[in-house]
Amino acid sequence: MKNLLWVVCLYVFCLCGCQCSGLNDQKEFMLLAGPLTTQLVRHPASGVKDAFNCSHAITPGSKQYLEYLQSRGITHVKVLLPWAQILPTGLPSQPQQAMVACYQMLLRQLLVVGLQPLVVLHGSTVPDVLRLRFGGWESQELVEAFQQYAEFAFQEFGTLARSWVTISDLDGVWQDEQPSGVHTVLQNILKLNKNIYQLYHQRFPDKGRRLSMGLRAKDIAALSQIKGSTTMDFLAVHTEYNCAFTLNFGNELRRLQIFSGNLPILIYKMTADACSDNQHQLLGNFLQVLNNNDLNIVGCDMQDMLGNLDMHDTPTSYSISDNTERTVSRNSYQSVWNKFGAQTTAERDVFLEESFPSGFQWATSSEAFKVEGGWLEDGKGETIWDHFGHEGLAFANQTADLACDSYHKVDYDVYLLRGLHVDTYQFSISWARVFPSGHRGSQSEKGALYYDKLLDALIDSGIQPVVTLHHWDLPQELQDFGGWTNTSIVEAFKDYADFCFSRFGDKVKTWNTFSSPWVVSHAGYGTGEHPPGIKDYVVASYQATHNMLKSHAEAWHVYNDRYRMKQGGKVGIALNSDWAEPINPTKPEDIAAADRYLQFMLGWFAHPIFVDGDYPATLKNQIEKKRKECPHSEPARLPVFTPEERKRIHGTADFLGLNHYTSRLVNNSNGGCTPGPQGAGDYHAGVDLSWSSTASDWIYSAPWGLRRLLNYISTEYLNVTKVPIYITGNGMPSGDSLNDTSRIEYMSNYINEALKAILLDGVDVQRFTLQSLMDGFEGKHGYSQRFGLHYVNFDDADRPRTPKQSAYFYAHVIKQNGFSSHGGYAFKGGAVMQTTHRPTALSPSEVPSKSKIVWEKFSHQSKFQRKVYHYGTFPQGFRWGVSSSAYQIEGAWNTDGKGPSIWDVFTHKPGSIPANANGDVACDSYHRLEEDLYMLRALRVNSYKFSLSWSRIFPDGRHTSQNQKGVDYYNRLIDSLLAYNITPMVTLYNWDLPQALQNLGGWDNVDTINIFNDFCDFCFATFGDRVKFWMTFNQPHTIAWSGYGLGQIPPNVKNPGIAPYRVAHNLIKAHAKAYHTYDDKYRTSQAGLVSIALSADWFEPKDINIPREVVAADRALQFQLGWFAHPIFKNGDYPDAMKWQVGNKSELQGLGDSRLPTFTDEEKNFIKGTADMFCINHYTTKIARHATLRLTPQSYEYDQDLSVAEESDSPTTAISNQRAVAWGLRRLLNWVKEEYGDPEVYITDNGVATEVKTTWDDFARVFYYKTYIDEALKAYDIDGVKVKGYIATSLMDSFEWLNGYKIGFGLHHVDFTNPNRPRTPKYSAHFYYQIIKDSGFPKPDDEKIVYGHFPKDFIWSTATASYQIEGGWRADGKGLSIWDKFAHTPLRVFNDDNGDIACDSYNKVDEDIAILKQLKVTHYRFSISWPRVLPDGTLKHINEAGLNYYHRLVDALLAANIQPHVTLYHWDLPQALQDIGGWENETIILKFRDYADFIFSHLGDKVKLWITINEPYNIANIGHGYGAAAPGISFRPGTLPYIVGHNLLKAHAEAWHLYNDKYRAKQKGIISITINSDWSEPRNPYKQGDIDAARRVVQFYIGWFAHPIFNGDYSDTMKTIIRERSLAAGLPKSRLPEFSPEEVKWIKGTYDYFGFNHYTTVLAFPMEYGNLQHYDADRGAGTIADRTWLDSGSSWLKVSPFGFRKILNFIKEEYGNPPIIITENGISERGPIDLNDIHRSYYYEKYINQVLKAYMLDNVDIRGYTAWSLMDNLEWATGFSERFGLFYVNRSDPKLPRVAKSSVTLYSTIIKCNGFPDPAARPHECLNSVPEGTSAPITDDSVKFLGMKLSSTDAETGLNTTFALLIVAVFCIIGLSFCFFMTRKQSKQKYFVEAVYMERKF
Repeated sequence: MKNLLWVVCLYVFCLCGCQCSGLNDQKEFMLLAGPLTTQLVRHPASGVKDAFNCSHAITPGSKQYLEYLQSRGITHVKVLLPWAQILPTGLPSQPQQAMVACYQMLLRQLLVVGLQPLVVLHGSTVPDVLRLRFGGWESQELVEAFQQYAEFAFQEFGTLARSWVTISDLDGVWQDEQPSGVHTVLQNILKLNKNIYQLYHQRFPDKGRRLSMGLRAKDIAALSQIKGSTTMDFLAVHTEYNCAFTLNFGNELRRLQIFSGNLPILIYKMTADACSDNQHQLLGNFLQVLNNNDLNIVGCDMQDMLGNLDMHDTPTSYSISDNTERTVSRNSYQSVWNKFGAQTTAERDVFLEESFPSGFQWATSSEAFKVEGGWLEDGKGETIWDHFGHEGLAFANQTADLACDSYHKVDYDVYLLRGLHVDTYQFSISWARVFPSGHRGSQSEKGALYYDKLLDALIDSGIQPVVTLHHWDLPQELQDFGGWTNTSIVEAFKDYADFCFSRFGDKVKTWNTFSSPWVVSHAGYGTGEHPPGIKDYVVASYQATHNMLKSHAEAWHVYNDRYRMKQGGKVGIALNSDWAEPINPTKPEDIAAADRYLQFMLGWFAHPIFVDGDYPATLKNQIEKKRKECPHSEPARLPVFTPEERKRIHGTADFLGLNHYTSRLVNNSNGGCTPGPQGAGDYHAGVDLSWSSTASDWIYSAPWGLRRLLNYISTEYLNVTKVPIYITGNGMPSGDSLNDTSRIEYMSNYINEALKAILLDGVDVQRFTLQSLMDGFEGKHGYSQRFGLHYVNFDDADRPRTPKQSAYFYAHVIKQNGFSSHGGYAFKGGAVMQTTHRPTALSPSEVPSKSKIVWEKFSHQSKFQRKVYHYGTFPQGFRWGVSSSAYQIEGAWNTDGKGPSIWDVFTHKPGSIPANANGDVACDSYHRLEEDLYMLRALRVNSYKFSLSWSRIFPDGRHTSQNQKGVDYYNRLIDSLLAYNITPMVTLYNWDLPQALQNLGGWDNVDTINIFNDFCDFCFATFGDRVKFWMTFNQPHTIAWSGYGLGQIPPNVKNPGIAPYRVAHNLIKAHAKAYHTYDDKYRTSQAGLVSIALSADWFEPKDINIPREVVAADRALQFQLGWFAHPIFKNGDYPDAMKWQVGNKSELQGLGDSRLPTFTDEEKNFIKGTADMFCINHYTTKIARHATLRLTPQSYEYDQDLSVAEESDSPTTAISNQRAVAWGLRRLLNWVKEEYGDPEVYITDNGVATEVKTTWDDFARVFYYKTYIDEALKAYDIDGVKVKGYIATSLMDSFEWLNGYKIGFGLHHVDFTNPNRPRTPKYSAHFYYQIIKDSGFPKPDDEKIVYGHFPKDFIWSTATASYQIEGGWRADGKGLSIWDKFAHTPLRVFNDDNGDIACDSYNKVDEDIAILKQLKVTHYRFSISWPRVLPDGTLKHINEAGLNYYHRLVDALLAANIQPHVTLYHWDLPQALQDIGGWENETIILKFRDYADFIFSHLGDKVKLWITINEPYNIANIGHGYGAAAPGISFRPGTLPYIVGHNLLKAHAEAWHLYNDKYRAKQKGIISITINSDWSEPRNPYKQGDIDAARRVVQFYIGWFAHPIFNGDYSDTMKTIIRERSLAAGLPKSRLPEFSPEEVKWIKGTYDYFGFNHYTTVLAFPMEYGNLQHYDADRGAGTIADRTWLDSGSSWLKVSPFGFRKILNFIKEEYGNPPIIITENGISERGPIDLNDIHRSYYYEKYINQVLKAYMLDNVDIRGYTAWSLMDNLEWATGFSERFGLFYVNRSDPKLPRVAKSSVTLYSTIIKCNGFPDPAARPHECLNSVPEGTSAPITDDSVKFLGMKLSSTDAETGLNTTFALLIVAVFCIIGLSFCFFMTRKQSKQKYFVEAVYMERKF
C-alpha cells in the first residue's frame, strides 16, 4: 500500500510540476535521484556513502537497483564525473580509458532501464593533483584545461546524456579561493561556462538538450552578474525547504526566477528542515508550493527530500562496485533461460546501433599449424598434425607443410593486421618449433627467434600480442609416449610454458594456456576425428582433460610465482562452447538437458578453474549414474582430483576466454551405455534447419546464442571468480570467394550480440577476436574450408593474401568501435605544413646553366663510385607516401552526377586503348574507400597524393554545376586520411579536364585560366581546412606536349610547333593565378602550401668531355623541366636556352615572331615565386647528344636540336625507353638544388612499371625502390639537397593511360577481371613499408666493420695457377694440355688470347718472388702443370726441366720465408690423357694417383700444404657440361658432368690416402681438396619456394663434392632429385652414379682442412625446365644478382660480402666445423687500366672483415686466407680482358713488368696487422710503416740527354717534346703572317665568334 501511495504521490508531483512549468510533455519534467553511491543500503541510519567513482567495476546487481528507481517514478539520475580520475594529467590525450569505459557503461545502463542521466562535469574544489599542475580557478591554464575536459566529456559521453551541469556548486568555488581573487575567479568561471555552452550546442544542435551550472539559493545577489556574463538553459539550484515557512520557499523560488531572467529552475539539491515524521505530509506541503503557475520549475531532487520514505522493497545491499565473492546460483541456466526464453524473434534479433565501451579490444587470430608451414624448417619437430597430414588423413591428402608460409611471411601477416586496424593479434606458438621433442633439452633457438621476430613486428606496429601456448599441435614425440593421457606431460608442459614466459614475457602480456581443449579431448582422444586419432571416449578423453587442466594450472602458477610481478601480464584459458537451448521450452526435462549439454562441454573445463577446483556436480552425478546403469559396459570413467589438486586448479585464470561459433537445440534422451557426451549426458543435440548454414556442417548461424552464453558464463562462473571475458574466437567458413557476404552477416550479428551483452546485460566482455586472420589448413578439412578475413591462394607458391569484403567490414566496425554513427575516430584537423621562406626571384639561367657543375661533379665517377650503396636515414618528419590519380582509380565515370572528362570521351572511342580498356570502373575507388584506406594503413604512409576529378565536383567545369555528392566523396576521403594521421597531398588537376571545357578549346583557350581558378578557389574553401599540401597541376609538360603536340593523349591535338607552347603558357598562368588565390584568401587561415608537380628525366651527356654535348644535356633539361620551373622558380620567364632555340628556329622558318609566347613584365612578376616547394616526378635517365634537327615541320621536339637515347647499361622496364637508371635521380636532385636556389624538394612520383603477368612477386620493383630511394638518400645525406618527401608510384595497379591495364605501377595488385577489384599486396609493398619504418636504410650489422685480429699463425697468401701465368707452353719439353688445345681452337677464348706466354712466370721466378715479398704474404698458392713434369700424363716420360722449375720456385719461396701451398691439378690436364677420355675414363684415377706420388716424392720434403684438385665443380660442369672451359664438351650435359665429378672424387681420395699412408709420417704435411661455391639467398626471402631454391643451389654447388668427402656420399637432396627426374624421363636409373659402400667409406674423411674458393652470392628462385636432363634442370633454380651489389669485371661476380660469412657458417654447421683455409677470393676489373683499384681495396676489406666476423663472432675454424690473384693473368675463356691481379702486368711491354696496384697497400696492411686494429684504441704499430712503392723491380736503363741523366723512356719523351715544339714554332710564324693579311675581315670574324658563343660557352 505504501508503494502504491508513493507512486501516486510522485505522479501527482510530476503532474503539478509539469503544469507549473508550462511543459506539454510530462516526460520532460525531471525527478532526480542520485548520485549513486559506492554501496546503496536500505537503512537510512547507515549514513551517507561515498559517491560512486568507477574505481571498481560495475556489477550486474546495479541494474536491479536502477530498475527499482525507475519503477518508483524517478526519471533522471545524477552522474558525477571525477575530473582528476578521468584525466589524471589534465590532458585529453592521456585519459584513464578504464574510467571512461566504466562511465560509458553506467550511462548506457541508465538508458537501458529507462532513466536519463544528468551529467555533472565537476563540483567546485579544484582537485589537488590538477591544482599543483595548473593552479586555481584564477589561472587561465586551469580554465583552458577544464574547457578541454568538457570537450573530451562531450566527445565520450555526449551521445549518452542530454542534460548537463558544468559546475554544480558555484558557491563552493569562491569559498575555495582567496577573498581578493573572488572577482577574477567568478569572471573566469562565467566565461568558461559560456564557452562550454557554445561548444555543447554547436556539437549537439538537436532540440531537447540542456546545460546549466549550479549555485545556492542564498547567492541570489550574484545572479544579475551571472545573467549578464554567461549562458545556460536552466538554473540548477541548491535550496532548503522549511516545513514551517512554506511561503518563504515559494517566494525564494520566485525571486530566483526574476533575477535569472525567467530561466527555468531545476531544484538540483534540496534539504528539508522542521518537518514532521509524516513524509506524506511533507510531500503534500511541497506540492502546494509548486502548484503555482508563476513558477517555471523543470525538475526537482527527490533523493534528499524523500529519502526517508519507507522503501522496504528496495534491493538490499546492492553495490555498484562489489568485489566480494557471491554464492553461485543453484541453476544459472534456468535463470538465463527465464530471462531470454520468452523473447519474440523480433525482440531477440533487434539490432543495437551503439558503440562498444572506450578501450574495447579488437582482435583477430591464427593458429600455428594452420598458417606457419615450414614444417621442417630450422630443426622444427614433427607435430601430430604433421603426422596426420602425411598419413593422408586430411581432405584431398593435403598437408600443412607449407600452409600459408607464415614462417617466412611475418611481414606479410603483420601488414594485414595493420590494414585491419586491430589492436590485438592472437596466435599460437608451435610447441614442436621451440622444443622439437617436446622437452626443454631439445630447444631450437631458430624456432624461438621466429616468434621473437613476430612479436617485435607486432609491437612495432602497435599491435598487442595474445599468445596461446597450445592449440592442438602436440609434438609427435610426446604423443608417442601417450600424449595427453600420460601424466608426465604435465611437467613437460610446465617446462614449455616456463620457457615461453621467460623468453617472450617481456613482450606478451596476455597468455592463453590452451585454446579449445575440449576439441582435443573430444575429437583427438574421444571420437578420433583429429590427431592423435584415439577413439576412446571411456577413458582417454577424460584422462586427457584431467591432464590438460593440471597442465593449465601448473602453467598459471609458474607465471604467478615467477613472472607476474615483473612482467605484469595475465594468464587465462580459451574454452570453446556452443550455446544450448531446449528443443521444447515447455519441457523442464529439455531445459535440464540443455543445461547438461553446457556442463559436459563448457563446465568440464570451466567449473574446476572458475568455481571450486572440481568437475561440475551435474557431470559427476550423471557419469556416476551411468556407471551404475551400465555395470558391464562402462560408458565413462571420470578421474578424481585430490583435495590438493582441486585447490591448485581453482582460480587459475585471470580471464575467461571464450571460443564460440554456433548453437544447438537439445532434448532429453536416454543415452543408454553409449560412450560420449550425448550418451553419458542423456541428451540429443541438433540444429534448427531454418538457421543459416555455413561451409561447415557443424556451424549454423544463431547469433543470439552468444549473448545468452555470455550471460550464462557471467552468472555461472564469474560470480565466484570475478574476471573479464575475452571472446577469443568467433567466425565461420565460407566458400572460395572474396565477396563473402554470408560472413559479413554472421560477423555483424554475432558482434552485435556481444554488444548487447555488454550494454544491456552488464556482462564484462573486454575483447572480441574474429577467427581468423586468413584462410589456413583447417585440420581434417585441409584447405577446403576458409575461415579467413583474407583469401590465401594455395595454388600459388607465393601464398598471396587478398582481403575479402569481410576484412573491410571488420575494419569499419573497428573504426566505428561498433555500430554507432557517432563512434570511431574524430577529425582532429590537418597537420600544418612548414617550409623555409623562398626568395621571390632568382636570376635567369645562363647557357649552359651554372648547374653544369653537376655533370662536372658526377659524370667522371667510376661505375664503382656511382653504384656504391649508401646507408643512412632521412630526418624525422620526412613525408613518406604513395600516389594515385582520379581517372586512374576512381571509376564511377557517370555515377552520382559526375560529368564526362576528356579521358572518358577518348577511351570510349574504339581502338584508343589496348583491348579497348577504359577508366569507367578502374579500381572502383569511388565505391571502395575503405579498401583504399586499408592499404594506406597497412603501408603506414604518412602522406597520400591523390587528385580531384574536376568533372566530379563541377560536371561541366563551372561552379554553377557543383555536384555535392562528388564533394562528399572527397570529404570522406580527406577526413578518413586525417583520422589515420595521413596527410592528404592533393593535386587539383591530373589531366582529366571536363569535356565541356574542352569543347571550348580546353587549355588552348585563355578563358580556362579563370575557370580553373574558380575550381581551385572552391577546393581551397571546401577542403583547405584539412588539406595543407596542394599541387595545381601534375606534369604540365605531358599535358602540353603529349596532349597538344603529339596528340597521343586527350585532347589529342596534333600541333607540335605551336599548341604546346601556347598551352604551357596558359598552364603557367593558371597555376600562378591559383597560387595567388590561395596566398591572398586562404594562407593566413589555413597555413597550407601550394606548388606544382613537374616531371623530369635526367639527361646525361653522350660524352662529358665534349662541351657541346654537355650543353645539349643542359638544353634537354631546360626544355623539359625549365619550361615550367624557370618561370615559377626563377624570374617569371622561360629559360634563355629555350627562348634562344625557339626564336632562332622560328626565324629560320621565316616567321616574324618566335613561336614561344612571351610574358609581359606584369605577368613575370605575377608568376615568379609561385611555389612553396619543389615537387618533381622522375622515372628514368636518357643520354643526350647534340644534333641539328630539321626545320619542318615545326615542332617542339626539333626546336631542341638534340637527340636522346636510352642508357643501355641499365635494366629495362615494362615501358620502352624508360629504363631503371637510379643514379640519374641523385644528379637531377643536385641539378634542381643548383638551378633553383636550393629549394625544399618533394619527390612526388617515382616508380616502375611491370608487365601485367607480374602479380605479387615484383622483385624488379623492389630493386627499383631499393636503388632509387638510396640515390635520393645520397642527395640528402651526402650532397645536402633538401629532400623533404618521397612518394612511391603508385598505391595500386590502375588504368595506366595509353597502356590501359597491360602494365602496372602498383604496390598492390588489382584483379581487374574480378568485379570486386580485389587488392593484394605485392612483395614491394612489404619492402616499401620497411623503408618507411626505418626512414631509409640504416646500416645493417652485415655492413659494419668488426675490429680484431686473426690467430697468430694465420695463413696469409695469394694464388695463381700454372696455365694462367707460366707461359712456356712448348718450353723445355712440356707436353700439351687441354687448355693449350682449347685456347688454340677458334672462338673458344675471348680475343683469341692464349696462355702461350701468359705472364711468363716460367722465366720470371725472381720477379714473382719480389712482388710476393712486397705483398708480405706468409704463403703462396700455385699449381703444378701436370704436362710440364709428365708430358703425356704418365710416368713413362719425366720432364726434368719442368720439375726443376718447381724446385727453383719452391726453393726461392722458402728462401724468402714464404711457404708454398701447392695444387696438384688446376685444370690443365695433359692432352694425351684427354685423348683417351680424360676425366670420363676411370683409368685416370690411378694415373692421377701416380702423378701425385711423383710430386710428393720429389717436392714433399719442402712442401707442407697440398691441394689435390682445384674446383672440381668447374672441371665437371663448366668443362664437361656447359663446354665453356677445356675440354669444351657440352653434348651430354645430363650425364657427363656427374661421371666426371664421380671420378674426380675418387681420384682425390686416392691421392689423399696415398699421402696419408706413404708420406704423412715423414713429410708432416697436410692435404685436402679445394671446393668452390657461391652463397645463395632467396630472391624473395618471404617465399618458401625461393628459400628451397637457394638451398638447392648451395647443395648442388658446394655439396656436390663436399658432402661425399666430409659427410659421406652425395647429399640426399642431390640423390633424390636426380633419381626422381631420371626415372620421370624414362631412364632406368639415376643419372648420378652411385658409390659402393666401400667407396663411400674410402672417400669420407679424405681431408685435413676445407680448402674453399669463394667470390660472390646469387639470388635464387625456382625454375622449371620441364623434362630436360641436365645439371641446371636438376638443380631446378635460376639465379640473379641484386642490383645494388657492385659490379666487377666479370659478369658473374657481384660484390656481396655478407654471403662470405654465411657460407663459412654453412660449412661449419653442415660439415662439422672443419679447419678452413680460404684458397681463393678476389675481384676482377675490365677496361682501361687504372692502378688505383679502389674497388679491389673495397672488396678485400669487406670480404676479409666478413672472414674475421666468422672467426671471432661465430667460432668458425678459419686457418688462412688467400687472395686471388697475385697478378693479372689469362682469365681462362675471357682471356686477358678480365684482370684479378693485385699486380698489373703490362702486356704492351715485352718484359711483362709487374706493377703494384693500390690494393697491394691495403692487403699488405691487413696482413701486417693480422686483421683490423680498433681505431678507437691506441694507433697500432702495423699502421705506422710507410707502404712500399708500387713499381716493378728496378733495372738501370738511364741515358744522358741534353746534359741530364734520364731514363730511356724519359729521354725518348724529351726528344719527342723538343721536336714538337720546333714544329709549333714554325706554324706560329706562318699563322702570324696570315693574320696580318686578314685584318680587313675583322668585323666578319667578330660576327662569327658571337654566333657560336652560345654553343661553346662552358
